[in-house]
Amino acid sequence: MAAPEDVQEEQRIASCIRQASMGHAWLEKTLWGLRDQEAGWIGAEVRNSNGSHDLGPLQINSWWVPRIAAKVGHSELQVRHWLRFDPCFNAEAARWIFLSGLRAAKDYWAAIGLYHSPIMWRQRRYSGSVARLMKVRFGESVFHEPMRSQ
Repeated sequence: MAAPEDVQEEQRIASCIRQASMGHAWLEKTLWGLRDQEAGWIGAEVRNSNGSHDLGPLQINSWWVPRIAAKVGHSELQVRHWLRFDPCFNAEAARWIFLSGLRAAKDYWAAIGLYHSPIMWRQRRYSGSVARLMKVRFGESVFHEPMRSQ
């Protein structure tokens, strides 16, 4: 059985994912797919083999910190802290990263892959894994409605 603080943390993350989806069911499902794949937690800072870190519940790579800091007009140190400890900021950053990839690639699954890596074979492996996790969470019918941008 999960500890009460774990349940509360998951409820906070769920609320933030709902908020970040801006009322779009397809985007909420997408963010849940990314969350289930990444499996981070509030306060997470996981070191990668390349020296970067994955931060917070949706494991935003530290490579994004300078870009997000420039976008929101705050220091990199502050953004890094928010990505780790503010699940809503983390979910909103994940939405921005995914939607940026979607605008660039003009393809839903390519954007899922871009969330993870610029390397094509890693993108394909990652998007396949996210698709499987979305089916587990939402059922086989999760893809019956087209995934749209905005």
